[in-house]
Amino acid sequence: MKWSLRMVAAQRDLWRPTEVLAAFREVGFNPSLSKVAAMWGGTPISVRLDDLDKICTALNCTVGDLLQAEPLDAAQAPSEHGQKAVGAEEMGSGPVRPSPRSGQRSGPRPLPPN
Repeated sequence: MKWSLRMVAAQRDLWRPTEVLAAFREVGFNPSLSKVAAMWGGTPISVRLDDLDKICTALNCTVGDLLQAEPLDAAQAPSEHGQKAVGAEEMGSGPVRPSPRSGQRSGPRPLPPN
């Protein structure tokens, strides 16, 4: 995902994190200046949906303006020749069905401890 807070803020004539923070506070969103500066300087790892809604309200934009999908790099794209799950060596294309375990227990299950 591409984070476009700086572009959206610039379109609203907000050029510094302190100006963006003032816009956030007008709508009741009160993050610290360091949090705003981190969002300003790079892509955040996570953003709460409530916070994203307040950011969009403050900047009069949509989530689609702030976040744009980017295609995955070849290194990040899942490959057919990559790692497989244990036991998935040569599975057919049909549905996966459970198979009974062979002879681990004899008799009924024991009761759980009280």
